[in-house]
Amino acid sequence: MTSPASPLAGRSAFYRDDELVIQSHPLLAGAAVPRFGDTVGWDLNDVVHKAPHHPRSALRVLLHDLPGRWNLLARELAMLWLNPGHPAVLAAGVHLRTDPLSAMTVTQRVAQLRPLAAFGAERRLPADLCEWNDDDLKAYVVIRQQTCEPGTICNVVHVIKALHRLRAALTGGGLADDPWPGRSPNAVANQPIVAPLRTPAIPPQTWFPLIRNCSTYINVFAADIARASAYCDDLQTRLVTDIGGDQRLNVWLADPATTVPMRRARPGEGGGSVAHLSVIARIIGVGPTFFRPGKPHGQSRRDALAGLIADGRCHPGLLPDLAMVTRPDGSRGPWHDSLGPRQIAIERVMLRNACFVFTAALSMMRESELRMITKDAVVDYYGCPAVRSVRQKLDPDLPVKHWWITEPVAHAIALAGQLSRHGELTFASVTGARAGEGFASIAAIVDFINHINRWRHFSGLEEIPDGKVTPHMFRRTMAMLTRDFPGSEIAVGMQLKHVATRALANRVTGSYMDTDPSWAQHLDTAISDRRFDRLTELFNADTSGQPIGYGPGADRLREAFSTVRAQAEQLRATGQARRGDIRVEHDLLRRTRISIRFGKLNHCTMNDDDPAGAKCLEDAITPAGHRGPLLDRCQPARCANSIIATEHIPIWTAERSSLHRLLDSGTLAANHRRRIESELTEVDHVLTLTGR
Repeated sequence: MTSPASPLAGRSAFYRDDELVIQSHPLLAGAAVPRFGDTVGWDLNDVVHKAPHHPRSALRVLLHDLPGRWNLLARELAMLWLNPGHPAVLAAGVHLRTDPLSAMTVTQRVAQLRPLAAFGAERRLPADLCEWNDDDLKAYVVIRQQTCEPGTICNVVHVIKALHRLRAALTGGGLADDPWPGRSPNAVANQPIVAPLRTPAIPPQTWFPLIRNCSTYINVFAADIARASAYCDDLQTRLVTDIGGDQRLNVWLADPATTVPMRRARPGEGGGSVAHLSVIARIIGVGPTFFRPGKPHGQSRRDALAGLIADGRCHPGLLPDLAMVTRPDGSRGPWHDSLGPRQIAIERVMLRNACFVFTAALSMMRESELRMITKDAVVDYYGCPAVRSVRQKLDPDLPVKHWWITEPVAHAIALAGQLSRHGELTFASVTGARAGEGFASIAAIVDFINHINRWRHFSGLEEIPDGKVTPHMFRRTMAMLTRDFPGSEIAVGMQLKHVATRALANRVTGSYMDTDPSWAQHLDTAISDRRFDRLTELFNADTSGQPIGYGPGADRLREAFSTVRAQAEQLRATGQARRGDIRVEHDLLRRTRISIRFGKLNHCTMNDDDPAGAKCLEDAITPAGHRGPLLDRCQPARCANSIIATEHIPIWTAERSSLHRLLDSGTLAANHRRRIESELTEVDHVLTLTGR
């Protein structure tokens, strides 16, 4: 991408042609830095750091199709942005921020000059940009707004404003005036400074089968893939010679434990499965033509294999003992019908993809952070597994940060590290054909879903509905779930071991946690079911004579439970229900719809339709449309709806001890002492209700 400086491009008044274009970024080892005089383009790959999830094209500053003055203008702008502290820039009186722009940002901004130059040529505007007027530039932006997102328009306006702001450091000058004085690029592009989050959540009908299928790959199929891969590698190292091949074949056929590896038939082979001759040849240690029909004894050797197959002594692929699954048609069998060398390569990729999806879904890490996970990144951090991550953009010495994860996620990361052919990165290429860092994250997700749906009739995995799924959507969905399921388990049929609680420790933008319509019914149902489970636990405890709590609310709850039991006995007495079946009480309990909200300090039994006795609503201004208690005004010691349950007592007891220690310290100001004494009175009142 380099060439000598073209006379048409002109000479810069600020930079030499042999000057390095990267002077402010940390360089990679062995970097070959382009020169300013290279007019075709600057390839900054292997020169500065590139995030693994970005394509190599993201670091190529393309200049070849920018003519004359535009080519020099693009190179000078790029030089300014890449090296804001360059002596020539400072001497020109242009002062930019100290930190240079990233190479990818510079590439994107320089690319905005190409359509601008084409617009000028189409409108026959002057070749010298200095002679353009404001109306020309405003018309250009209006045209671009018809086809581009506001974010792109913001970038376009930023480049145009830079042509005016940086004119003192541009050969021949730039724009004499700012077309939009006093207005920011965001204002011109109608783009808010903090744009609303547009990333949708993954619908539950996609989320749950996708996560469960990933878990099956990681916890069930992975072992078979690893064994088959190791066996395949061993076969590749065996000596190959046809000398003595028939004797070795006969010994292999005579072994009672021998079963013939099978593969899917190719077009023209009659369908079904056929003997995997290339694998059998490797097992015996003969050449690939050993079973060819045109070769002497080739057909008889095939016939000998056919005899074993006819007797049922065969198995799909390399291994005879793959994990068994239940398929959609109800049959049982191995999860793969032909796990041969080619299929192993495919399944290694799919296993890597499953690990990537599982980690992305349950860690809330960004795609860039996921792709930067190294093989030694999983550590113990304050007693919990965590991923150690460094956000490398311009400064490799940035401080380390940690993402708390769960044991299943840690296992997925470790498994991906074993598959990776990269020297450092966990999520990278897993086959010998491409042993680098490159794979497209979105393509990995799409390929995994398509692979699942294509072979689910054999693998027994769940079907995943069609729909867009991206790494960013995993972060959005998990953030929303942690808001509605703090400390609970979110995936049906899977123990995720407090994923939600752990994930809340990982910082996330607030708007990510907004609810999503596709999850509304599922979340409402799940929360209602969890509330009923806890109510049932209280009912069973009360039925067995155990204390369920203290205070007026507890008395009312016990009365409701007594009514339910009385109704159940009446149903049994009249023959409308089976005697001794506890489900009668539970069904009545669900239909009774007892109002209760469970809390950390107390439970609330306030009825939204009849909030009598609710202390939190006394003399309070209730927001329009609000239903339920005002939690910030809760008075557990004095409210008729309050229940102090047994699990709350240790918290209140610890609070009383803490307040007494403060009062006994003798270091409190008078006003602080009065406040703490008031708090202690309320705590004592609560504990008095419990008899403490």
